[in-house]
Amino acid sequence: MFQTAAGDPDSIAHIIQVALAPAFLLSALATLLNVFSTRLGRVADKVDALSATLPGANGEGRAVLDRRLAYLRRRSLLLDLAVVLASLGGVMTGAAVLTLFVGALRDASAASVLFACFGLALVCTILAILAFLAEILLAGRGVRLEVERKQDRAG
Repeated sequence: MFQTAAGDPDSIAHIIQVALAPAFLLSALATLLNVFSTRLGRVADKVDALSATLPGANGEGRAVLDRRLAYLRRRSLLLDLAVVLASLGGVMTGAAVLTLFVGALRDASAASVLFACFGLALVCTILAILAFLAEILLAGRGVRLEVERKQDRAG
């Protein structure tokens, strides 16, 4: 793809520029993930507030609270889906950048230090997104379990 001479800093700089082009997409995905996690926190806060009123509710009040908690459960599931999709988008973007970078530098033996540093940064970014995905899914599951536990205790 790219022909790089061992000591040609311009070629190496060009490879890095091409590989960093998707940084805008990664930035947008990170912003979306931040929004999703903030919204999941709000859902959890609402679950806590409704759950606190559930034990004293009876009859029609209990039915209304159950419907609202079910609605919050659906919201948390949709937020989980959004987080999974955005995280996978980030992982795939990182994988595409890594593939581009590896493909461009595979014949450039003098760029081994640059490859190691930048390649490791990309791998760490991909792993960080996957770790965040696991954490946010765990948080969403916690919200749903809390809803079920509060409903069972009040019922």
